[in-house]
Amino acid sequence: MQKKFASIFLKYNKDMQIIEAVPNISEARDVENLARILGDLRASIGAARLLHVDSNADANRTVLTLAGSPEQVVRACFMLFHTCTKHIDMRFHEGAHPRLGAVDVCPLVPVQNITLAETVPWADALAWRVAQELDIPIYLYESNASAPARKNLSFLRRGGYESLPTKLASLPPDYGTDQYTSLVAQSGASVIGARNFLIAFNMSLDTRDVAIAKQIAFKLREKNGGLAGVKALGWYMPNYECAQVSCNITDFHKSNLQDVFEACKNEASSWGLHITAGELIGLVPQEALLQAGKFYASNATDESVLIQAAVENLLLGKIRPFVANERILEKALLA
Repeated sequence: MQKKFASIFLKYNKDMQIIEAVPNISEARDVENLARILGDLRASIGAARLLHVDSNADANRTVLTLAGSPEQVVRACFMLFHTCTKHIDMRFHEGAHPRLGAVDVCPLVPVQNITLAETVPWADALAWRVAQELDIPIYLYESNASAPARKNLSFLRRGGYESLPTKLASLPPDYGTDQYTSLVAQSGASVIGARNFLIAFNMSLDTRDVAIAKQIAFKLREKNGGLAGVKALGWYMPNYECAQVSCNITDFHKSNLQDVFEACKNEASSWGLHITAGELIGLVPQEALLQAGKFYASNATDESVLIQAAVENLLLGKIRPFVANERILEKALLA
């Protein structure tokens, strides 16, 4: 993936290192509060770029996409942590999505002229500074994990924010206090680490029965013998009035969007159900959409035709319009 992005950035600076951060914050329902957070971030972001904001009120979660040099992105992420400690109080947070804190997870992703191994120290530096200066317990995951079990986000997040009073003692954070202080009660804990690109892909079903969505998610997960590189869960989305299968595709070269969609469609069919909409959260690499387009329009060669075939067959415009120039990472970086 780094070579594909390099061909774009070489137009500007062939030696520039580019990373992406995808912090997930626990706010989406209070639109005025979210506006304050984003306003503070934009005022303090420096040279890093805020490429995309994706909010879901049912999850009560907003996914941000930041990009720039490692120094720029790490500084911007720290400022986001700082502003979220002012504007989010986890003691009053509710939402469908699992979470540990105000900034629930903050992955750093290599994009150009930097390897995953070289991104690890930047994630570690961010984690250390957040813990030291903001008194937030930090767990390291993925390539920064201090133990094999800690590599997995779901292991660290098990029990959610409500588990912190006991979790901090039984599973001490890598950085920061292991005490459930009044500050921790407000901010919660956070998970930080370097990882490769991940695609968050949700599929709506024509049912409100979340138990069925959970059964389908169980079948799709790699750890249960499903698709390689896929993590999944089922939940109910009140605003959509339906259950969803929510997937994280951790390696789209092993299982791409069409693989996940078709597998979910087949499982749903066994229950007499259908997928009514596909939903991408955040940005997606162009290659992933082109792969899906080639699956659904095998005779097409034009990139715009392939992308449109992917959008139509994955039902990506059913919940909200899907604007490729805004949702494809490479195009967003050039905007």
